[in-house]
Amino acid sequence: MSTIQARMPAAQARMPAAASEPPRAVTCHRGPTVPRLMLGSRLQRLRVAAGISTDLAGDAIRASRSKISRMENGRVGLKVRDVSDLLDLYGITDEQERAGMLALARESGGHGWWSGFDDVMDDWLQEYIGLEAAASLIRTFKLQFVHGLLQTEAYARAVTLLGYPNAHPVEIDRRVDLRLRRQERFADGRLPRVWSVIDEGALRRPLGGAAVMRGQLQRLIELAERREVTIQVMPFARGAHAAVGGAFTLMRFAEPDVPDLVYLEHLTGAQCLDKRADIDRYAEAMNKLNVSALPPEATRDFLARILHET
Repeated sequence: MSTIQARMPAAQARMPAAASEPPRAVTCHRGPTVPRLMLGSRLQRLRVAAGISTDLAGDAIRASRSKISRMENGRVGLKVRDVSDLLDLYGITDEQERAGMLALARESGGHGWWSGFDDVMDDWLQEYIGLEAAASLIRTFKLQFVHGLLQTEAYARAVTLLGYPNAHPVEIDRRVDLRLRRQERFADGRLPRVWSVIDEGALRRPLGGAAVMRGQLQRLIELAERREVTIQVMPFARGAHAAVGGAFTLMRFAEPDVPDLVYLEHLTGAQCLDKRADIDRYAEAMNKLNVSALPPEATRDFLARILHET
């Protein structure tokens, strides 16, 4: 077993193989994501244990079976009244258990700090930031840009201007501020473990100019020294690699009721894949990338060499 493989989170091994299925995209919604996923997962488990169909559960809260499925998959918010009625139907009388689930229902309808940036965020971006804020491990492969959590302010501005070339300067400032707010967890020690594989092309491309790239490269070298951050570069010399589909992000959460998710961002939106078969495929690709890319120690030397050449 390689050093990189040995450092993989043990929880990765718990993901069983599954038959191939078409990817399922989790629709993006506002509100805290993890409480919604936790509650939906618990309600599904209770319903199955009680032997109750989704049709009967839907009748109990005056809803369709499809709404029950969306609730259980964490794709919609849950009203306290509906959760209470479902707990009655499932025969849950323990007051402590009921109180905990009703508290999750109230929490799932709230708003995170990022709701203050509604004016510059689409729903899909709100979904991602909510997931990022709750994740315990973020593993990502970036083909064109440095990951948002690792960007300097100047680099973030260059990326934003590229994506929104016609935006008003005030809007650009707001979008950059949002990106920097996501990094505040570095300062207070609440940042999840971040493991980022970056294609060499993203580091060679002078986004924003040479001075901006030098600052970004220096930032990556500094972050690579942090215990909770692992950075690897995929050099051109490695040739083709496992990420044939492009950039992607894998997220893991500390809460056992929340499944791993794969996040895929597109030009006009994003998808969160939660089927086990999809997660397994992307986890396998990420594992191969970790083995093929430069080890973290060699990556620091490689970054320093690119910095010298920039």
